[in-house]
Amino acid sequence: METETREAVIGPGEEVASGMPQLDPSSYPNQIFWLLIALVAIYFVLTRIALPRISSVLAERQGTITNDIAAAEELKQKATEAERAYDRALAEARAEANRISEENKAEMQAQLDRASEKAEAEIGAQQAESEKRIAEIRDNAMASVEEVAKDTALAVVAAMGFEADQSQVDDAVDRRLKETA
Repeated sequence: METETREAVIGPGEEVASGMPQLDPSSYPNQIFWLLIALVAIYFVLTRIALPRISSVLAERQGTITNDIAAAEELKQKATEAERAYDRALAEARAEANRISEENKAEMQAQLDRASEKAEAEIGAQQAESEKRIAEIRDNAMASVEEVAKDTALAVVAAMGFEADQSQVDDAVDRRLKETA
């Protein structure tokens, strides 16, 4: 029954070739014809549909890349300008800070000088007052010493049993004080 089925499919009296049908030389013209039709169809599909789309995508990408590079250059220039502006602003701020600092130092030094002058004036006034008081105390002390010396000299002369004249004692004490001074 197996042979009957084979004959029904292949046909009666036909031989079945063994191997691959593509390698059968009797089918070469038919295969070449369909190969040429397939190649022409692929060529038209590629040239009319695929290649224009690919070239448009490539052109679009190239345009995008060019635009991005131009934008990057522009942003780079803006960043450089911003950096320069920042550096200028920073230098100006430092200069302003230094100027303010110098002004504050000068103002503080002026206040300190005024306070020092005022303190020196007060100290000078107190020193003059103190010297005046010391001179008064010295003068009072010298007067007291002179008086005590005169009284002591009279008492010593009287203790020795002599009588002294007040004017003579005063002259002697005055001479002696002038010699030591």
